[in-house]
Amino acid sequence: MPYNLDPNQTALSSTQDFGYKYPEGLDLRPGSSLHQDLLTKIIQRARESHNEISKKYSSWRSVDETLTAYISTDDAEEMLKKADSRKPISIVVPFSYATLETLLTYFVAAFLDSPIFKYEGTSPEDVLGAILMEKVVDQNVARAKVALNLHTMWRDSFAYGIGAVSPGWTKEWGYRTRFVDQGFFSSIFSRFVNEGKRRVQEETIIYEGNKLSNIDPYLYLPDPNVPAHEPQRGEFNGWIDPSNIMALLSEEAESDGDIFNVQYLKGIGNGRSLFNTGNSGRYSKTGDTTSMAPSTTTPIDKIHMYVNLIPQEWKLGQSKRPEKWLFTVGADKIIIRAKKLGLNHNRYPTVVGAPDFDGYSVTPLSRMETIYGLQTTLDWLFNSHIANVRKAINDMLVVDPSLININDLKDPQPGKLVRLRRSAWGRDVKGAVQQLAVVDVTKQHIQDSAYVVDLMQKCSAAVDSVMGVIDRRGERVSATESRDVNSNALSRLAKAARVTSIQAMYDIGYMFASHTQQLMSKELWVDTTGRWAETLEADYGQRMEKGKIKVMPWDLSVDYDLTIKDGSVMSGDAQVWSQVFQVIASNPALLGAFDLPRIFKHIARLMGAKDVDEFIIKGGMPPAQMSMVPDALAIAEKQAGNIVPVGGAA
Repeated sequence: MPYNLDPNQTALSSTQDFGYKYPEGLDLRPGSSLHQDLLTKIIQRARESHNEISKKYSSWRSVDETLTAYISTDDAEEMLKKADSRKPISIVVPFSYATLETLLTYFVAAFLDSPIFKYEGTSPEDVLGAILMEKVVDQNVARAKVALNLHTMWRDSFAYGIGAVSPGWTKEWGYRTRFVDQGFFSSIFSRFVNEGKRRVQEETIIYEGNKLSNIDPYLYLPDPNVPAHEPQRGEFNGWIDPSNIMALLSEEAESDGDIFNVQYLKGIGNGRSLFNTGNSGRYSKTGDTTSMAPSTTTPIDKIHMYVNLIPQEWKLGQSKRPEKWLFTVGADKIIIRAKKLGLNHNRYPTVVGAPDFDGYSVTPLSRMETIYGLQTTLDWLFNSHIANVRKAINDMLVVDPSLININDLKDPQPGKLVRLRRSAWGRDVKGAVQQLAVVDVTKQHIQDSAYVVDLMQKCSAAVDSVMGVIDRRGERVSATESRDVNSNALSRLAKAARVTSIQAMYDIGYMFASHTQQLMSKELWVDTTGRWAETLEADYGQRMEKGKIKVMPWDLSVDYDLTIKDGSVMSGDAQVWSQVFQVIASNPALLGAFDLPRIFKHIARLMGAKDVDEFIIKGGMPPAQMSMVPDALAIAEKQAGNIVPVGGAA
């Protein structure tokens, strides 16, 4: 029988049964009572969330247009631009963009040093497993380019107030070519006769590991009853994921039954969600959009919705205890996934960073929204000055048309020849043309702009010293003054980074490790270089091959703690530390109390070295070369300070 999903969309009706086998024995055929009941509940939650989030669209759009330097032109400016494209018109002074770049630069420096996520074992027997976990996750992070997703999350959090991501696990299928022997078995020689090698292409999993997916704030569907930074407290959490029919068919083929009903979406046409309203202002300047052309492709929006539910009440089972389920709806009309989440960490795989959160709002005010009013004031000061200058450099004349040929006067070319009318021949024409006095009432605007810029810097913490600009208050800036100003500025940015580390970075690292423990199915070779090189070599020396070690899934079955970065950037004075190093090295008493190699590595990192451990001699320092010298020579060298007793003994 036909399954008419929507009486107003006849293209969605289907008379074909595609023979899907649904999980848990559920009847999730499009049009069935269970399907329609679940679909109604999912769409209802999406609508409630969208109604709340959409209240911020107007403000976010204004921020987008500021960051893309977009400004709409009036009719007069359009005519001016058409007449001469070189003439300046109204612009957006890109200071908000510069501020955002400064904030992101700090976050990149604070978090993206490898490894991004560090793990430690909770007990002595877990130490080595935690080290291997760190190596595996770090390799996943590099392979999946997680740093780019983190950058987008931080940008969203500063521009919109929230930066949402979804940690997940991915399996990439592909083809691998291998060479096999070809030949035949000879009955004469009673052996296989090899005729060479031949290529064989076989389908296989070419990569499995952690991934991080960004969630567009315009498409985010959180529970509106919980604060932005606590998505785990909500009864549901979801987002819209733009896709297309071909991608969905591929997902269905590789999902091992988790995804279904995609065949019912074929021929649907434009499958955009009603909640994907395209309110972003990111494309106002260029006119581009991310909308696919429905005439050549089949765009399908997926609504991913995680729901904490009681299966008995939702007719999904007999359990009366709350469980987390994942639903995916295609084109707002067909459920293509419904499964119990079943992750070990038992959390929604959603993480939100909100460095400027207030602790209560679902959409807190962003840093870019805070300085938006100052940005518009800066634009007005600059553009009004440009408009006044443009008016001043054009002649403003009072003309007696009975004496002057107006067409000659309108000629814009230099070296004019202006003809008088016949009635004015032989007469005094001093009063025929007179220049109006022009007063620049906006000459103070540029100085006022500097004051507005200073306010924007103070509000955003992106002050001159962080931007790499030295504010010269005197004839000479001392090293101490420069260091103190820079340190104070970095402390304000460190607060935002620290908050983000607690809110988002910890949860991402925790879920990455949990997913690896639960879902990793293949062995993986990892490097043994870095901060744990000596420990791994001592305990896994027999398993190491050319600086690599094979990690099996059961090696990672340990209890672990995540060591989060505090969000600070190494800002110490390398010169001061170098002096400290020299003092310790020359004082036997201090030399026995401090770890000199670790101090040296700290100084090297302050000076920009990324991986000092690469230069450490494996196996420790070589034994000291000892030689016998006469007593008189030893006493003389000691008095000269060239030698000291071993261990500092007298």
